[in-house]
Amino acid sequence: MPTIAAVIPLYNGAPYIKQAIESVFDQDRPVDEIIVVDDGSSDDGAQIVEDMRRSDDRLRLFRKANGGQGSARNFGVANTSCDLIAFLDQDDYWYKNHLAVLEKLFLAKDDGRLAYVYSNPDRVAVNGDLIAPRFLDTLKNQEHPKSSLMSCLAEDMHVLPGSSLISRNIFSEVGGFDEQFKGYEDDDLFLRIFCAGYRSEYINQSLYAWRDNPSSTSYSRKMLISRIRYFEKISNHNIIGKLSKAEISIVAHRFARMAARHVKTLIPRNDRETIDFLLPHIRKATSKMLPYPRALLRFKVFRRYWLFRARLALESMLGIKRDSKPMPASPNQ
Repeated sequence: MPTIAAVIPLYNGAPYIKQAIESVFDQDRPVDEIIVVDDGSSDDGAQIVEDMRRSDDRLRLFRKANGGQGSARNFGVANTSCDLIAFLDQDDYWYKNHLAVLEKLFLAKDDGRLAYVYSNPDRVAVNGDLIAPRFLDTLKNQEHPKSSLMSCLAEDMHVLPGSSLISRNIFSEVGGFDEQFKGYEDDDLFLRIFCAGYRSEYINQSLYAWRDNPSSTSYSRKMLISRIRYFEKISNHNIIGKLSKAEISIVAHRFARMAARHVKTLIPRNDRETIDFLLPHIRKATSKMLPYPRALLRFKVFRRYWLFRARLALESMLGIKRDSKPMPASPNQ
């Protein structure tokens, strides 16, 4: 039977880490090792882990300088020799049958090219209340498991590390998480696994609770920057070049549209710095779109932007001062 390691990155997660680790302790299929990587926390989360170590010698705690979730996960994998890796974020938790079901699926489907298996997470609130059971069922135009490059790129992949059981050898072969990302590191990893010719298996069953946490990376400027870097990476490495012109236009429109939505929400905050940061990305992404959608999206964005600039100029002439509320640079700001 394969050995399984649970790898949990920890960064200022004191309110949640105990529940996360207890959900690992409670698994019907016991893990062989539990690795928590403290990624430069400033709260007492690491002390909570230290206290829990006394009750279970499978639990190990490592400390490192802050480098982001991808860096912490890579560090954890580097410090285990287990065959399979089960990632868990500090503010999420597994149901009791999480590992038992995924391991059974992995063993039944493993043909030497199987990289990972994953399930359909429940989306829960900060207090644990259910928001959306089997969250992936609520999404449109989603294919699981992924069977084409277009399926991987047209929308967010929505393959969550916390709902997955991954081959350590294949994870290491493709290079693990790209540590330049502070968001989108999971999409990047699973895309590289797909491009390397490996496959995945999916079970439409709730085995994992994914917490919708406003303090997560998803709501920070780091995520915005990572999204731009992710688009640049798939463009510069000519990954999207394997698609047809129409498909490239769809993928580019996805990233340009998300940046345009940010511009719309940042204007009321008077966050000119972030808006000016986004505009070159919108130009670059729209340059890969077909003529009509490119013209329409650029018109909407830059019309809104120049009206914003005109309002700022008028307010400056009239001596009106508005506070700027910049997008948080990191999750805990």
